[in-house]
Amino acid sequence: MTDNYYLFNLKSFLAIFTVLLCSFTLTAQTKVGGVVYDTDGVTVPFANVIFPGTYEGTITNDDGRFYLQSDESYNQIEISFVGYKTKIIDLESSVKLDFNITLESDEAQLNAVVVYSGKTSKKNNPALDILRKIWENRRKNGLSQFKQYQYEKYEKLEFDLNTIDSAMINSNLFKGMEFVFDYADTSAVSGKTYLPIFINESLSTVYGDNLLNKEKENVKANKNSGFSNNQTLIALVKDLYTDIDIYDRHLKFFDKSFVSPIGRAGIDTYNYVLRDTANVDGVRAFNIVYYPRRKGELTFKGDFWVADSTFAIKEINLQATKSANVNWVKDIYIEQEYDVLGDSLFLITRDYFQSDFSFRKKEEAKGVYGKRTTLFDKYQFDIAKKEDFYRRRVNDYDPETYNRSEAYWDENRLEKLNKDEKQIYTMLDTLRQNKKFNRLYNIGSILASGYYEVDNFDIGPVFSIFGFNDVEGLRLRGGGRTYFTANDPWRLEGYLAYGFRDDQVKYGISGKYLLDKRSRLTVQAGNRRDIEQLAASLTNTNDVLGRSLASSALISTGNNGRLSSINLSTVSLSFEPLYNLEFRLGGSYRTIKTANPDFFSLDYLDDNGMINGQVNQSDIGLSMTYTPGRKTSNYGVDRTIINSFQYPILYANYTRGLEGVLNSDFNYDKMQFYYEHPLQIGGYGRLRARVEAGKTFGTVPLALLNVVPGNQTLFNISGAFNTMNFYEFVTDEYVTLHLDHNFNGRIFSRIPRLQQLDLRELVGFKAVYGTISDDNIAINRSSIDYRAPEDIYYEYSFGIGNIFRILRIDASFRGNYRELPDARTFAITGSFGFSF
Repeated sequence: MTDNYYLFNLKSFLAIFTVLLCSFTLTAQTKVGGVVYDTDGVTVPFANVIFPGTYEGTITNDDGRFYLQSDESYNQIEISFVGYKTKIIDLESSVKLDFNITLESDEAQLNAVVVYSGKTSKKNNPALDILRKIWENRRKNGLSQFKQYQYEKYEKLEFDLNTIDSAMINSNLFKGMEFVFDYADTSAVSGKTYLPIFINESLSTVYGDNLLNKEKENVKANKNSGFSNNQTLIALVKDLYTDIDIYDRHLKFFDKSFVSPIGRAGIDTYNYVLRDTANVDGVRAFNIVYYPRRKGELTFKGDFWVADSTFAIKEINLQATKSANVNWVKDIYIEQEYDVLGDSLFLITRDYFQSDFSFRKKEEAKGVYGKRTTLFDKYQFDIAKKEDFYRRRVNDYDPETYNRSEAYWDENRLEKLNKDEKQIYTMLDTLRQNKKFNRLYNIGSILASGYYEVDNFDIGPVFSIFGFNDVEGLRLRGGGRTYFTANDPWRLEGYLAYGFRDDQVKYGISGKYLLDKRSRLTVQAGNRRDIEQLAASLTNTNDVLGRSLASSALISTGNNGRLSSINLSTVSLSFEPLYNLEFRLGGSYRTIKTANPDFFSLDYLDDNGMINGQVNQSDIGLSMTYTPGRKTSNYGVDRTIINSFQYPILYANYTRGLEGVLNSDFNYDKMQFYYEHPLQIGGYGRLRARVEAGKTFGTVPLALLNVVPGNQTLFNISGAFNTMNFYEFVTDEYVTLHLDHNFNGRIFSRIPRLQQLDLRELVGFKAVYGTISDDNIAINRSSIDYRAPEDIYYEYSFGIGNIFRILRIDASFRGNYRELPDARTFAITGSFGFSF
């Protein structure tokens, strides 16, 4: 959790990407493209290219290049930009992609207006006067002026493979699947061939209450090509394209925060040019062109039409600048349309979003187009609902939603499918019956889930097969789980492990059963005998299948031989009275002793005055976990989290040690709490903040105390201190603070030689305060002298992320306690992950 890694952890979707990215169907009647230059031969970025007499147009990119298409037939294009003479070119054919257009400078125009090409003035600029009027009238436009609202919403998501060439068609990868290219078409707009690979449609009713600040979407129907009942796939794809409000200061998607050209932050980020005034669908409106003042920031270029009386947006298009620091996305284009109701009310009626996903940003790179079209209709207002109506149900899955008839869809779609979109259903359904595709599908499944499917049993996870530590040496682990469907009401899991140095077999087994779907009442039990790094986390867990990276990392710094041998048995009951609010009541019994007696001991002085090296402990505990904003899919005993690391977490736990129960050694009370929250700081990146606190009441030995987690691996571990050694600080009362901020390249993007690398700046700060009682010190007979960080231990870090788009490296510096024996004042750690 060291970076905001947005993981594509869905096997169905990743399987398609694995097949098609290893190596779009557009039917337009007018297609034009080329490059716009000035008289000096320098390309003109952000110039307007339109079909005269229409609102169909585009803007040249950073290199002066444009593509423009239409389903209508046109015989002219018009190119214009402030400071240049407008040029109209006749089209001799409906398709021409190699235009080289030269614009002549217009001295008269430059003398007549204050604004100009390049950086525009913030003074005496009529475009900025209009922009300020938009801000003033924002609350008077749209849904916010009503107490309640509701409307019908139709959403269509489509993914198309692009840049298909003969080499791909004839490659061995597609042998046996050549029929898919019968559904492809070549688009003269970009010279690329496109192949539709996925489509998803949904119909819903959206309800909102501005007084309660609540909104709810009831999905009435959903269908897609080939994966109709895969709720995880549907949820993941839909989460890629969250709804945006162009009036906000920042527009968030792909886990990035772009500066809105309509928001208040836009005036310092964009250049604005008042280009034209005209009637748009009967409404007199201003046309304003905007483009970024600086390269490398998360910005757009485009234009918008704004009504001259209400100052409401009528139309807007946004294209992400080529230099925007977004991984795996080569291009982003957004278009929104608003209709006027009752002379003054402007409501969104159409929202179009297109992105080009690719491993590389070069023009010739293969990729996948993702297109979302959302239509809005049948607005109604001031129909009040009770507050309970907006409460999210724990289990709201309705199978009928995914099985609507074709007649239902034909009657309720707000926009009919075209011929190419209909063919996607046919092609994907056929492909799912192909043996070779299913083999490749399985490869994608393994990469996504970490498991290899064998009938109703999954073998894995494959990524935990190898490990190493100073006790076990090389460690091999293999396991599996039952898996009939994603919505299984019960599941069994287990593993076996073997260490070549200690010559011992370890194991873990767990079972769980969902007793009630509505409240998610679940019973779970398990047992584990294994080697564990007790000092890897402050927060107690009873996960019998879990294992800390600290005790199994392949590479570590210093000696990590302070490992424990643990035999843990647990049973628990959990339920979810409200969505994303879980309570868990459980009990456990464990024995803990050193796994490396020649190097490390857990000895303590017992009540009889004898030195004991093993702890036998029974306890019961009650915990609460609240994750507001978390999105999940499926309704079985296991659910898939869709928006990993994007929601806050509040956790509280109370544990009672039970002396005498099953020969348990200690009575004690332990309370623990942590809160973690990701925060988007406007255009300055994302901050992840975490606070932990805890206290143990009673006298207990080292094995039951709170050891501040150090990190002697070369990997970033959430909640651990990178320059601290294992067992360096021990407490029975503690408070910690962790701050990790990713600037998302805001600084590096302004340094010329670093702009092209898309690197991201990272800073961090960690601190802990803790104490330990005299009684807990007095019973200690271990090889470790207890020390608590009463002077507030702290460390800070600087890092570089997005190296090769997958690697993050941090340099951490110890702030104090530098005089301690074996103190590490500096540490290098890293992590891998995929993020936008």
